[in-house]
Amino acid sequence: MYEKMKLSWFSNLKGDTLSGIVVALALIPEAIAFSIIAGVDPKVGLYASFAICVIIAFTGGRSGMISAATGAMALLMITLVKEHGLEYLLAATLLTGVLQILAGYLKLADLMRFVSRSVVTGFVNALAILIFMAQLPELTGVTWHVYAMTLAGLAIIYGFPYVPVIGKSIPSPLVCIVVLTGVYMATGMEIRSVGDMGELPDSLPVFLWPEVPLNLETLMIILPTSLMLTVVGLLESMMTATIVDDLTDTRSDKNRECKGQGIANIGAGLLGGMAGCAMIGQSVINIKSGGRRRMSTLIAGVALLLMVVFLADWVSQIPMAALVAVMIMVAIGTFSWSSVKDLKKHPMSTNLVMLATVVVTVGTHNLAIGVFVGVLLAAMFFANKVGNILYIGSEEAEEGSRRIYTVVGQVFFASSERFGAAFDFKESVETVTIDLSRAHFWDITAVQALDRVVIKFRREGTEVDMIGLNEASATIVDRYAVHDDPEAVEKLMGGH
Repeated sequence: MYEKMKLSWFSNLKGDTLSGIVVALALIPEAIAFSIIAGVDPKVGLYASFAICVIIAFTGGRSGMISAATGAMALLMITLVKEHGLEYLLAATLLTGVLQILAGYLKLADLMRFVSRSVVTGFVNALAILIFMAQLPELTGVTWHVYAMTLAGLAIIYGFPYVPVIGKSIPSPLVCIVVLTGVYMATGMEIRSVGDMGELPDSLPVFLWPEVPLNLETLMIILPTSLMLTVVGLLESMMTATIVDDLTDTRSDKNRECKGQGIANIGAGLLGGMAGCAMIGQSVINIKSGGRRRMSTLIAGVALLLMVVFLADWVSQIPMAALVAVMIMVAIGTFSWSSVKDLKKHPMSTNLVMLATVVVTVGTHNLAIGVFVGVLLAAMFFANKVGNILYIGSEEAEEGSRRIYTVVGQVFFASSERFGAAFDFKESVETVTIDLSRAHFWDITAVQALDRVVIKFRREGTEVDMIGLNEASATIVDRYAVHDDPEAVEKLMGGH
């Protein structure tokens, strides 16, 4: 037990500490920006990011992953805040946490196995594009000083690791932020800083219970928003966990992550914060800055709170150009550049799924819609591919009085039409044997296709003998087949 705890928390203390500080610095302007998007005070996003980071460090299923207030979640809160105010948002945040815990116990994270690699790649690329696009307002209509500072930041980020002795021991994004802040304070150049994003809180968060009526009407008001927050939050968290799994070559407990996110959101709501979820940008910053263990997430949350409350005068001096450089690094590092080269060698269906996920996600700025479209397309292409892997051969027997059909493959809704079209119902034979020993029937559509074949042969006066049906197929056929029920036969074949 002690060894496991030591490995999870203290086996990478230096790297986790430095990376946690970098993440905290990157979280501050984003938490403020997301609060503005949702229509609430900046401290709502900052308190949420602190609470979620600290709690998820203990309860989450993926070490090294960063969770906080996010833009995807903030966009879903706008209407509720505008129509009913902050108290109802806090109540919706609490309900979101409860629903996410329930999802964890129901093991809904297991549904991630239906998300194909091409969808994950499309999600990653779309997120990289969105992260980069989010930096454009800081690079539009500004003086040359901003471009110079941003380029200098990128030079530090990519060049500092090559500095002898210290290059590998200190995260280059941290060096970038410290150096550019020093330059900004020394020169007094007129460019945007963190302080221009919004007022930082001057006190620690306190326990808050939402002042809303505890009745069915309140539930009906907050439930739609909470359901959307639950789905989007868990989806983004599960996708981010998958990406961090790949980056670190480790596995995560996604059902535990669902419960952890729920507990973290309940904590955020009770401290006056908004609902949040995993952040791929900050998670990538953490991993690339050397963070690996739960301590990095804990330090990120604690450092965030200490900075905004006790070091506000210093933090407000951080130039936005430094953080823009860090986020551009994240966008470049997040994008799957190999997917561009793979377009030539991957199947067209795989490429279409990946590109559709990217286009829809970027176009709607809604990760859930993009992933849903990608999964739907992947399922359709898969069903079509498997449906085409169906072979039905035939041979004469007993001097032409008997025909043997051999079915090989999967029979379901996508292949049922091909199955029905493979038989010659006008051939003059006494008996037809359908060998199903190498076939599998999956659904009611397949059973109905089999019914039609049997019924059509019998109407032509041909006796039908089915052999070799495996146990699973026999179960569904015995349960739903109607070819031995005269009334059901007439209903099924009506109009045919």
